[in-house]
Amino acid sequence: MKTIKGPAIFLAQFVDDKAPFDTLEGMCKWASDLGYKGIQIPTWESFLIDLDKAAESQDYCDHLKGTVNSFGLEISELSTHLQGQLVAVHSAYDIMFDNFAPKSLKNNPKARTEWAIETVKKAAIASRRLGLTAHATFSGALLWHTWHPWPQRPPGLVEMGFTELAKRWMPILDTFEENGVDVCYEIHPGEDLHDGVTFERFYEATNKHNRVKILYDPSHFVLQQLDYISYIDHYHEFIKAFHVKDSEFNPTGKKGAFGGYEDWQHRAGRYRSLGDGQIDFKTIFSKLTEYGCDVWAVMEWECCIKSPEQGAREGASFIQKHIIETTDKKFDDFAGGDIDQHKLKSILNL
Repeated sequence: MKTIKGPAIFLAQFVDDKAPFDTLEGMCKWASDLGYKGIQIPTWESFLIDLDKAAESQDYCDHLKGTVNSFGLEISELSTHLQGQLVAVHSAYDIMFDNFAPKSLKNNPKARTEWAIETVKKAAIASRRLGLTAHATFSGALLWHTWHPWPQRPPGLVEMGFTELAKRWMPILDTFEENGVDVCYEIHPGEDLHDGVTFERFYEATNKHNRVKILYDPSHFVLQQLDYISYIDHYHEFIKAFHVKDSEFNPTGKKGAFGGYEDWQHRAGRYRSLGDGQIDFKTIFSKLTEYGCDVWAVMEWECCIKSPEQGAREGASFIQKHIIETTDKKFDDFAGGDIDQHKLKSILNL
């Protein structure tokens, strides 16, 4: 067993043009004052990290890490969710996903993909320089528009899609292998890796690449009506990152899992702040601990009702209460005695 690290917080949803959310130092002090011990850094926010410099300069990384450490914090992982998304984009989503790309690459899907691949590679090098062993990202999607098979999918389409997805990720995965860092794909609706079956398809398509791992976030599984507890039993050996985010699913006679094109507040399945949803975090933390998953418990706020400030305030203590300090002591040791082979044979009447 292994004690989960934390609490940590993903900074992405808190970035703002107002203090303290507009500087690294401001966000570090804010997180530390709330009781967090780690931060997950979104690499698309250049004021938090200059990824180009981080990939090139150990001095820059040492300074960045020192700044974070000076507030009593550690970096849990770097994140390339947005850049990872751009590794694979179906043309149906080009216009909307162009928002994630630099202006110079808009309306140029081929150049955007090449940029995304090289950017995520830089994150591998930066992670090593920062002493990190896990990285958080999205897989992107070539097949998502076909997830509900109507019109019916022609034979071979899914296999071709995962072959191409793996082809794009293989050079990235090899770079992470060279730098000793795991690629933790957040299993997420909208990605080609959105459940257990699709994760396995991708894993097989990469020839079971050593760095293909999972960022486990149970909130996405509630919205899919997938058993998020037994998921850990199936994939615990791959879980190297952990987003602690709550959600709920409340279907009615008018709407269900598809959502009716409603906004988040009015969907049957929606994300909530920690403790306000339906997720059984006690069992999740117990299972991850029992299986020895070496992860940071990273709070991610995406609530459609509660403010991010309140969600962050409550999140640190929520996670801290759920972290289990593992024991090497057995509760009934006091009733034991010295055992030798003769005594064992006597008990069995041998």
